Parts: sequence; structure tokens; C-alpha cells
Amino acid sequence: MIPSIKNICCIGAGYVGGPTMSVFADRCPNIEVNVVDVNKERISLWNSSNLNDLPIYEPGLKEIISRCKGRNLNFSTDVKKYIQLADMIFISVNTPTKKKGIGAGQASDLKWVEACARQVAEFAKGYTIVVEKSTLPVKTAEVIKKILDSTQTSPDKKFDKSFDVLSNPEFLSEGSAINDLENPDRVLIGGENENAISALSNIYKNWIPANKILHTNIWSSELAKLTANAFLAQRISSINSISALCEATGADVREVARAIGTDSRIGSKFLDSGPGFGGSCFKKDILNLVYLSKYFGLPEVASFWEGVVKLNNWHQHRISELIVKKLFGTTSGKKICIFGFAFKANTNDTRESAAIKICKDLLEEGSILFIHDPKVDPKQIEKDLGIKQSVLNGEISNVEHLSKYEGNWFFTNKIIPATYEADALCFLTEWEEYSELDWNLISQKMRKPAWVFDSRSIVSAKEVKKAGLNLWRIGDSSY
Repeated sequence: MIPSIKNICCIGAGYVGGPTMSVFADRCPNIEVNVVDVNKERISLWNSSNLNDLPIYEPGLKEIISRCKGRNLNFSTDVKKYIQLADMIFISVNTPTKKKGIGAGQASDLKWVEACARQVAEFAKGYTIVVEKSTLPVKTAEVIKKILDSTQTSPDKKFDKSFDVLSNPEFLSEGSAINDLENPDRVLIGGENENAISALSNIYKNWIPANKILHTNIWSSELAKLTANAFLAQRISSINSISALCEATGADVREVARAIGTDSRIGSKFLDSGPGFGGSCFKKDILNLVYLSKYFGLPEVASFWEGVVKLNNWHQHRISELIVKKLFGTTSGKKICIFGFAFKANTNDTRESAAIKICKDLLEEGSILFIHDPKVDPKQIEKDLGIKQSVLNGEISNVEHLSKYEGNWFFTNKIIPATYEADALCFLTEWEEYSELDWNLISQKMRKPAWVFDSRSIVSAKEVKKAGLNLWRIGDSSY
């Protein structure tokens, strides 16, 4: 018999859990959706009356929250209460790369997943479907199932417990997560119990055609997520390697990408050269794949995927080294404006952002950075760089005695004033507002000879050159 799901609990109110459960609540008004997290500050932000204070920025998210919160969508720190109420529980917690011990630097640290499984085992009542939503290594479901099966009866012996475990990986692209949830390419559900699979499928069928809902065994589902991210990251590293070759040979990477993208066997997606892949998943998942390959005795497979990460790291350092080279071999005491700190546009997520490595390299060289991003909080930048931002007395354009700030950075909300006396501008995130700048005005403010480094092909090359500025554009040697 297919269980009827009336109450959902999601453990984890982060970049996956928050948006995913918001769409569930929006599309399934007859289901109570409760998102729980031990992070009190995060839950407080989700519950803020000011929707601009949400902990996550995603286009379309706050509109959904405004419709559903208080109706059938709830955010809470009371983990026990909502586990007890749930017919279905999603585990959507962080799975960072291990920093020490066996597999350090490659394997996923599953301590939070294990902690969730133990909470579910302790607090759940009756029959409960447990769904892996976090990106997890193959065979993690086996660990969860063993923990759950170890508690088949409540401590007070008043009721029996039983569980089924499903894998339902997310395939979200930050910046378009709401659209990805509402109009997915596919929904993947892996499991062993057909009734449990059908129960989750029936939820998705409220807005997704049945032919887009794929059923597999649980191990295939877990591995499919890692493989999808690895393939996407591989394409990014591949086109970025070609961008370096284009700069050396006189080709234009945009033209090369257009030429190969029209090949139906290749396709045009993920062929935009940039400063390298970032985000919470790509690097972590590839390293996890590397670890699993070594664990199962496949060193050649491990070496292949490890090369994707190495190329990405090399490419990011290549950009910072190129900036130093173009600025006469040193950036010590020179003012450089960094435009964009999020790992991509339309998100405030900075995890593994290329901007972090590039900024750290430039700060190490003694650069004075003025960092702008329309959505990233300066406190997050402080955390990522490990250096507190400096504060200027007076207006942002007051650059007297700026040399004493070598190796430091400032946050700025204003683009044009920040360019005053700047030696270089570096575009690292493809925010749309960066494509509509007054280059004649900017040129008047910068210290000559001034450079514009465009790692996203976001600015108008023609207007930059016409304004009398030097330009480096990724994958292009013609400027």
C-alpha cells in the first residue's frame, strides 16, 4: 500500500533544504512542510518579517516564502517535535570534505548525516520514509539504514518503528534554483521499496510530469549525482584550458565555443569560459569521486577526475599571476577593484568562489582591494579571506595615504566612486549591472596606464578600448 504523506520534515535549512521545501509547500498546499535546523540565526532569518533578510538569495524565492510561510511552511529549531510529526523526513545537511583522518582532503565528512540519522532513529514514530537530499557518497544509504534499523522500538516500548530509505538527489543550479525545482530536467528517486518510491513520486506529480520522474536502485541514484557534477565541472575545466590556448595562439574562445557548441553531440551549455568553477558541490563531489575510485582500486579513474580539480586550481592562479604581470610585475600598493565575489551571478553563495583564491593571491602581493558585490555580505568576505575589511575615513574616493593599506581590502557599495585612482578593475562574477557601465567616466577616474581584466566576458570590449583602457579578456589575445 502506498503511504499517504501529510507531514514532511526537512533537516537542514541551507541552500538546498530551504528553497526545495519552499517549492514543496507552494505546490502541495495539503502537505505540512517543516524545515528544522540547529542554527538559530539561520532559522531567525527564514522567519524574518522582512523577506529581504532571507539567508539565501534566489530569484523567485521570497515570493514563494510570502505565499506559504504561516500557511503550510514552517521554519523551526525544534528538531525533535517535527521529526515526531513527520511521515517523510528529508536529510539536507552539509557534507563537507574531511579535513583530517582517513580520506582527508577527498572523502566526505558524514558526521552531520549520521547525527541526523540518529535523531530520526530516536524521535520518529511509526513508519517513516527517510530521504537523502544531501549529496552523498555511494553506499551512504546503507549507513543510514543500519542506524535506523538499530532502533525498531521506542525506548518506552509504546510503539514500533520502521523505516525506508530513499535517495532523491538535487540537481539545482544556484541562481536558477527555483526554476530548476519547478521545471526540472528530471527527478531522480532511488530506493528498494516501490511503495516508498511511489509515495515520493506522488508528491512530485503535483507539478511534474510522470515521464520526468526516474526510478533507479539507491546506489545508482547516489552515484548519478556525483557523476552529474563531475561531468559539468569537467566541461568548465575543459573550456578554460582551451581559453589559455586561445590566448597563446590568437584564437577567440567565444568563437571556438560557438563552433563546437553547435555540434549536437556536444551542445552549447557550460561552454562559457570564466575564472573557474566554484560553489558547494563541484570540487567536493569530484574529490569524493576521486576518493571512491581509489578506495575501490581504480587509480586511473581517480587520476582522471583529480586532473579536473588541478586544472581549475591552476586556472584561477593563472588569472591572478596574469594581473600581476600586466601591472609591471608587482601590485604592491596598487589599488585593484574586484567586481563580483559570489561564485556566480544571482546568488549570495561564495563557497569555493574563484574570487577567494584570486583575491588571496593579490593580497599576498600587497594589493589594495576594493571589493563590490550586490548580494554578498562583507562579513562573509571577511570570513572567506581571513582578513577583516579596512575602513577609510571619509568618502570612498579619499585615497590619500592609501599605501599604508597594502595587503588589505575595503568593501564598497558604489561602483563608479570605487574606481577613483584604481590601477585595475577585475570582473569575477557576471552580475548584469557590470555590463552597463559608463566607461568614459570610469576611464577619467582611473590611474593610467589602467587595466580592465574581464574573466567573464561581461563588459563591452569595444567601449573599454574606446575609453583608452587596456583590456585583457579571457580566451582572447586580440586586445
